[in-house]
Amino acid sequence: MDQTALQTVNSLPLAAAHEAVAPNLSMMELFWNADPIIKLIMLGLIAASFWCWTIIFQKYLRLRSLNAAADDFEESFWSGGALDDLYDRINNRPQDPLSAIFCTAMREWRRSISKGLARISETKGSLHQRIERVMQLTIGREMDHLERHMGFLASTSSAAPFIGLFGTVLGIMNSFQSIAMQQNTNLAVVAPGIAEALFATAIGLVAAIPALVAYNKLSSDMNRYANRLDNFASEFSGIISRQLEEEVA
Repeated sequence: MDQTALQTVNSLPLAAAHEAVAPNLSMMELFWNADPIIKLIMLGLIAASFWCWTIIFQKYLRLRSLNAAADDFEESFWSGGALDDLYDRINNRPQDPLSAIFCTAMREWRRSISKGLARISETKGSLHQRIERVMQLTIGREMDHLERHMGFLASTSSAAPFIGLFGTVLGIMNSFQSIAMQQNTNLAVVAPGIAEALFATAIGLVAAIPALVAYNKLSSDMNRYANRLDNFASEFSGIISRQLEEEVA
């Protein structure tokens, strides 16, 4: 047997041994072989990520629906038709916050008209302020409902990287413990713990980055929608003010 063939034969057991001890670093294997605490951290981050995406899609679809409904309502409101007819048509089922603001103000206005308060000059200012107040209360209530669960996005975007970092620290500690127990710095000894650490960090970032981007985008869209509600309330308040002046006159 020549020298080359002899080297090939001798290398076969070493290659087989290397394959036998080589760790499997696939994501599923990293998860199942992880320390129980690290595994719990990963599950928590994955659950938080799924919940964040649920909130993101729900808020996106809700805002798109609200803006479309607001467009339809404003088209009817500024069409030149009688506001009383519009109120009678949507009073029992306002479809969006803009309609709810209008119905709340009209309800207060009609209640005052039925009591004759709109014809008394002394009560004109207080009536106008009361209508403005009920509109602002309606805006606040509707925006509170729209902004529900946004705090979870903010918390996830800020806390998830630190939670993943905690898993990273535990993985590094496990690597050092493996080195100390086996008195061996071979990559096969160190790699699993380091891989667990990096995997926990990656999951934390996967949960945090979309939550941060979506929170900023949704917050901007909600602020824009809140300004739209405030602008409508101001415009409708001006209409009410002019109507009060005509009533007194």
